[in-house]
Amino acid sequence: MLLIRCPYCEEERPELEFRNAGEAHIARSANIAAISDEDFEKFFFIRTNPKGVIFERWRHVHGCARFFNAVRDTVTDRFLITYKAGEPKPDIERPASSEPAAYANRPPDQLNVKKPRKRAAAKKKDA
Repeated sequence: MLLIRCPYCEEERPELEFRNAGEAHIARSANIAAISDEDFEKFFFIRTNPKGVIFERWRHVHGCARFFNAVRDTVTDRFLITYKAGEPKPDIERPASSEPAAYANRPPDQLNVKKPRKRAAAKKKDA
């Protein structure tokens, strides 16, 4: 399970308390009714989906209920930083580490690998 730090509550809480609210730092039109259908489509539906670092909005639904921004690596699913809504976008680069995903804590090739039974290992030593 992921732990997400709420910058308002100032503590890490389980991911089940939060909801993703989409991409952060999107320029919204002051008069949405005046823009073209194509521009509205880009604003409302089209989002970046990069492999790596992404800036997202989150809401602490089962806590303080406030929106905040987070920088998350989509490869490892790790939150690099969280910060209050309205604060400027931090200058963050993709981390050089190739750590496993937060929910796995192990590389994919090590997941669901059956370990040898202790008895079988002991028999091999006696033989």
